[in-house]
Amino acid sequence: MEITKIVGGVCGSLLVLLLLKMGAEALIHGGEGGHGEEHHNAYVIEVPEGDSEAEVAEEETVDMAALVAEADPASGEGLFRACAACHKLEDGANGVGPYLYGVVGRDIASAAGYTYSDSLGGIEGDWTPDQLGHFLADPKGFASGTKMAYRGMRDAEDRAALIAYLDSLDD
Repeated sequence: MEITKIVGGVCGSLLVLLLLKMGAEALIHGGEGGHGEEHHNAYVIEVPEGDSEAEVAEEETVDMAALVAEADPASGEGLFRACAACHKLEDGANGVGPYLYGVVGRDIASAAGYTYSDSLGGIEGDWTPDQLGHFLADPKGFASGTKMAYRGMRDAEDRAALIAYLDSLDD
């Protein structure tokens, strides 16, 4: 008789859990069964259209060379802390990333002893303030497939201060 009571208690508990699960699914899925072809999210976040285009248009109008000329290299030194995890400022001393001594005005993908990704290595030209500004804003957008994992620096004044700091380091 004791075994029957124990088995009945376990079966009753399982039945209660099954009913609670069915009730929770009905609340989440709105009582539609939840296993149909069409699935709906519990909530939707509305994202305004066109903001990214406005940011791109704003980014294209920024004169980075003028901003760099007005920027304070001392504030760029503080911003470099995020870069210091991968980059070094000594000439020829590569870290996870290439050394940044003399980067302003240097050929793109030309740091001695560093192996660049094919996407960045295929870009011709020099690291001008404008080129560096675009790269720092969105590294993956500038050179798709780049090894640089940094997500980008949105503020143009911050990028200008960082570029001014890097430019102040070389002779």
